[in-house]
Amino acid sequence: MDTLLHLLDTNARLSTKQMAIMADMTEQQVEAHLAKLEKDGVVRGYKALIDWDRTDREYVTAIIDLQIAPTKDRGFDGVAELIMQFDEVESVSLMSGGYDLSVTITGRSFRDVAMFVAKRLSPLDGVLSTATHFVLKKYKERGVLFTDGEKDERGQL
Repeated sequence: MDTLLHLLDTNARLSTKQMAIMADMTEQQVEAHLAKLEKDGVVRGYKALIDWDRTDREYVTAIIDLQIAPTKDRGFDGVAELIMQFDEVESVSLMSGGYDLSVTITGRSFRDVAMFVAKRLSPLDGVLSTATHFVLKKYKERGVLFTDGEKDERGQL
C-alpha cells in the first residue's frame, strides 16, 4: 500500500512536512503525490471521525439492507445511483449474501428514518424488500475506539 495513503488513513491532519519526514520524501514530492492521488480519484476527501454521542446533536443512524431485482437496463448500479441522490444517505454499498445493497442514513428521529424507508426507498423500482437496523451505540469505527474503556456491567453479578 502507498505509504502516504497509509499515513492519511491513520491521521489526515498530518502536515505535508510531517508526512515527508515519515515517508522519507521531500515536501514537494508529498504535495505532488497527494495532488495526483486526488486527481486520480484515489483520495476522495478528508473527514474527521466524530463521536456524535458526545455532542448535543440529536439524530438517528440506520443501516438499511435492500434486496434488489436488477433489470437488464438498470442493474444494481442503477438502483444505487438513484439511492445515492437522497440527502439522508451517507453510504451505499453492494453486498454479497442475503441482501444486495446496504444503505446507511441519518435522520432526526426513528420516525424520520421509518418514513424515509417507507416513502422513498421501498417504492423505488427494483426494490424487493428492506430490513432496517438502527445503530444504538458505536464502539469502533475505522479502527478508532469510541468507548474510552467504559464498562458495561449489566448482567454481571
